[in-house]
Amino acid sequence: MRLHRLITRGIATIAAIATIACTSEQTTKEDDNIPTKPIEEMTYSPEATSFELWAPTAEAVVVRLYDGDTLAEEVAMTKADKGLWEATVTGDKRGMYYAFQVTVDGKPLKETAGIFARALDVNGNRGAIIDLKRTNPKGWERDSSPTIPTSEMVIYEMHYRDMTTHASAGVKHPGKYLGMAERGTRSLEGMATGLDHLVEMGVTHVHLLPTADFGSIDESRPTNQYNWGYEPKNYNAPEGTYATTVADPEARIRELKTLVKAMHDAGLCVVLDVVYNHTTATENCGFELTVPGYFYRMREDGTFADGSGCGNETASEKPMMRKYMVESLEYWVKEYHIDGFRFDLMAIHDIETMNLIRKRLEALNPNILLYGEGWAAAAPLYDEEKLAFKRYTYRMPGIAAFSDDIRNALRGTLDLSEGGFIHGVKGNKEALKFGIAGGVEHPEVNHTEEAWCAAPTQHISYITCHDDHNLRDRLEHLSPEATEEERLKMAKLGHLGVFTSQGIPFIFCGEEMYRTKLGEKNTYNMPDKYNAIDWSLKHTYNDLVEYVKGLIALRKAHPAFSLGTAEAVREHLSFIENDNEAAVGFVLHDLEGIDTAKSIVVLLNGAREEIEFDIPVGTYKWVADGDAIFVKGIGRHDATDGRITVAPCSGVILVAE
Repeated sequence: MRLHRLITRGIATIAAIATIACTSEQTTKEDDNIPTKPIEEMTYSPEATSFELWAPTAEAVVVRLYDGDTLAEEVAMTKADKGLWEATVTGDKRGMYYAFQVTVDGKPLKETAGIFARALDVNGNRGAIIDLKRTNPKGWERDSSPTIPTSEMVIYEMHYRDMTTHASAGVKHPGKYLGMAERGTRSLEGMATGLDHLVEMGVTHVHLLPTADFGSIDESRPTNQYNWGYEPKNYNAPEGTYATTVADPEARIRELKTLVKAMHDAGLCVVLDVVYNHTTATENCGFELTVPGYFYRMREDGTFADGSGCGNETASEKPMMRKYMVESLEYWVKEYHIDGFRFDLMAIHDIETMNLIRKRLEALNPNILLYGEGWAAAAPLYDEEKLAFKRYTYRMPGIAAFSDDIRNALRGTLDLSEGGFIHGVKGNKEALKFGIAGGVEHPEVNHTEEAWCAAPTQHISYITCHDDHNLRDRLEHLSPEATEEERLKMAKLGHLGVFTSQGIPFIFCGEEMYRTKLGEKNTYNMPDKYNAIDWSLKHTYNDLVEYVKGLIALRKAHPAFSLGTAEAVREHLSFIENDNEAAVGFVLHDLEGIDTAKSIVVLLNGAREEIEFDIPVGTYKWVADGDAIFVKGIGRHDATDGRITVAPCSGVILVAE
């Protein structure tokens, strides 16, 4: 099994970037042979099944049909236009499997399912001949995506096993697509788990960790193996590990669609985590087994460039790879009704491709949500100024990037060498203000990094994700002398910073119930002991659960927390001056026509002592403090002298109606 990352993911600035090599943009033989028609490697009907494969450098191609593991038929494919090879087999072949074998330079390559297999055998070495219409669950034709206002968006990142495999989850299908589709699941304490928990929390977009077929787990053996899935093998079929019947190629498709429909019926949008930046070992991937050396960036010595830290990096700038990515994503939207995509190591992809993706997907779903990691694990082998690095997010309208600015400001650095604002550490004030403003240019923000967002909706505000230590483990490592009560106050303050920012808030599954990964950082292939959520935590730490739930409700109640444009942020958001380096306050003002409130005051105190803030004179509803959220307000605060004192490691939100 290969390492998930050779270099820790999530690094926005890599020293090696300064010396990035550029690839040649010369037109190749392959680039001169790009079909205009969509990629359709297998087309089924009861009368005949047609096959085609793009292999412009091949000397010969055969397609083999298998009845189970038994070779039933071999057909030589005929060379056609634009690098395509074609063949048709008569009769009803549904239920059989197929594999292509390409000969290049006199050498027959290993069999492959191709690059666009939509259904697979166990472990994805062969494609399956199916009728896609038979994979639709009941009511699928009436399924529709919820329409969520941008001001209400909240992303919840989850892994199928994390959410459902612990006995306390109370699901019938732990670790499976159907497990996440179940309604009415309860913990031993009688509290909502799984899908019902997401609805209860009020999140709007559920970010599913990699769901396309990956090469990390042997599907042929019933196992409790765990993997995040960042090792893609086949991009257009669901992973079999999460299906109840791995050997049934239609089951995994039907069960994933069942999950999507269940989430849509519950009012939730579905986001897939996609990993087009690299593949599993190249010798096992359809890219290299159909057109060797084309789909990847290659060094001059013929070795694979490795900006992913996983052994290779794909070449999105090449016409067929660009076409492939676009059509693959379109397929997920059309066939599975997916509502958004998160791009792993997005900076390996070029900006032109990302903008084309946005344009094509918005034509299918105007509300599509697109965001990604604006960094790479190492320097990609391409012109840095043409790649989707975080600092160029403003050049990709409609696409957002994770903000390590607000992440590091709130909780500290990746290497755990120092804490952040919630620990009372100085030096994070301007970075936090930058994150609160949604990463756009603001005259009152003096951050060392230039504004990289053209709109605050391009800024994903978060404090943790699946990568790196989760928040509880970080707090216990960095503040071992603190009591649990004190650490919970720090967690609440961190969430308060995320959910009052102008960006789109993002939360990692279980953080709202103070989950732990037992101090481990990179749990990508570790047992459920480290990854599964113990739902008894929801009962133990229900105060934190209710706090995060309240922040989500508060954000939805006040559209001013998502003003939408950079101009509106600069017009309506002003920061409150305070000399303390661990104190940040701001006012959302002149909100007539935007919010039911006249103005909103947010005060964040990361210091370990009380801090006095100057605020506009007026009468306010008290809607949040460091302990609880009161969406409708609890009591009034008369700031007749324009001053208020905020408790240590705490936050306050006041609303002037």
